[in-house]
Amino acid sequence: MTRSWRGQLWLLVAVVALLAAAWWQVRSDRTAAPGTLLPLPPDNITRVTLDMGNAPAERYIKRGEHWWRIDQATPTRADDKRLAELLRIAAAPVQSWQPASSYDLAKIGLAPPQARLELDEETLRFGTMTAIGHNVYVQIGERVGIVSLRYMPHSAQSASLQVQ
Repeated sequence: MTRSWRGQLWLLVAVVALLAAAWWQVRSDRTAAPGTLLPLPPDNITRVTLDMGNAPAERYIKRGEHWWRIDQATPTRADDKRLAELLRIAAAPVQSWQPASSYDLAKIGLAPPQARLELDEETLRFGTMTAIGHNVYVQIGERVGIVSLRYMPHSAQSASLQVQ
């Protein structure tokens, strides 16, 4: 075996070792990740209820391929893009989970919550921003997660005010 062949063989071994290390790190990161707010896929959700402070609750139901607002006297077709935005919250990546007993829920805005979002049978309660970063507290059952502030729901009135 010539010197150049040995050099290429060592280079190949080094590349294979680096690829194996990268694959192992990605796999390790995925198994250690806290996951998403809800395990159910956003496309499978058919009912949405949003409570924001003192505003009346917004209730939506999916019929066929479209969303309908059903909290009024006559059901009206809802903005499908707005509902898709609310549904994406279910798949929000969680930065960390802690037991709810680890927090004073009143201090982090969860007693009472700033917003309550029901997606089918699951209830997400949103609190205040965290002290560091642009994140918000979210309670689901007996756990509190921290997610990016961009996943905080907004009422239809505030969404329509932003557009104008």
